[in-house]
Amino acid sequence: MAVTKEQVLVGLEGVKSPEGTTLPRTGKLSEVVAGDGKVFFSITVDAAQVEAWEGVRKRAEEVVRALPGVTSVLVALTAERKAGTAPARAPQGGAPAPAAARAAPRGEAMQGVPGVEAIIAVASGKGGVGKSTTAVNLALGLSALGLKTGILDADIYGPSLPRLLAIKEKPQTIGGTRLKPITRYGLSVMSIGFLIDEETPMIWRGPMVISALTQMLREVEWGTLDVMVVDMPPGTGDAQLTMAQQVPLKGAVIVSTPQDLALIDARRGIAMFKRVNVPVLGIVENMSYFLCPECGTRSDIFSHGGARHEAERLGVPFLGEVPLHMTIREKSDAGLPVVATEPDGPHAKIYRDIAANVRDQLKGAGRAPPRIVIEP
Repeated sequence: MAVTKEQVLVGLEGVKSPEGTTLPRTGKLSEVVAGDGKVFFSITVDAAQVEAWEGVRKRAEEVVRALPGVTSVLVALTAERKAGTAPARAPQGGAPAPAAARAAPRGEAMQGVPGVEAIIAVASGKGGVGKSTTAVNLALGLSALGLKTGILDADIYGPSLPRLLAIKEKPQTIGGTRLKPITRYGLSVMSIGFLIDEETPMIWRGPMVISALTQMLREVEWGTLDVMVVDMPPGTGDAQLTMAQQVPLKGAVIVSTPQDLALIDARRGIAMFKRVNVPVLGIVENMSYFLCPECGTRSDIFSHGGARHEAERLGVPFLGEVPLHMTIREKSDAGLPVVATEPDGPHAKIYRDIAANVRDQLKGAGRAPPRIVIEP
């Protein structure tokens, strides 16, 4: 029998805060997500109390894992600065940095993911431009080039990988503390969507999202990977900026449609990555044009070439253009991505060419994983 939210809360009554209060009565516990054997919640404390509360987080995880019917547990400890405390000092002559920008400066102290040589982000300034479909086919394209590839669904609010890859099974635990990624089409895959029901709303604040993402990166047995593709949340808010600073990204791929409205948001995405010193590997123009499946007539529904012109204007590489086509949409909805299921088709070739351009951008800038071998 699967565990319920009420059973979890009863169990957590046995977990005490540093002050001796039972955890559910501290006011620091988020909404508990429980169902189908999976439990997910966070504990939010003041930044100065994180060290004291880490033991509480571990104890809570142990207690919930011991409950009958629990198959996996993820407990996030998140920190927030109290209102009225002094913000970090801004650079000389500049305005105060936002909270996310102060969270974790990029540099030598940034912790990587053991066994993973390169992490790249696939991002967009807004939703609805086909970012997740692009991320999945890019990862498959990199795998087709001979790179051992993984993909992390970092879109906590709207995870797409379970549907795009038709994954219904749940990840196994290793030693009761770490998750094993699910393998599909040769990719190592992890998503918050594997741990919660598809229709469960994730009503979380930014710090909670970042903590959950950090755990999915570093408490998952990814094994040895040449490249990990991170399907980032859309937009350029606090969560995206902090993610870019806390994860040692080798570069970012920006996905945009060609019309001016989408390109405005793409510019924001590029500016965000440049601000935190993440190299922009290039721009992909998705839904670049439409080919009628009946007559073959081409229509530039969302204009055409805008992303290429924007890449030239900003001095970043243009990685390729993907058409708006029924096959791509149908295959994606069915969990049968074209690169894997129609490898000899024209759409798979487009994605493989984009993947080759990404690989070459990594290698050309001296940022490629040492095991990458470019085939003749």
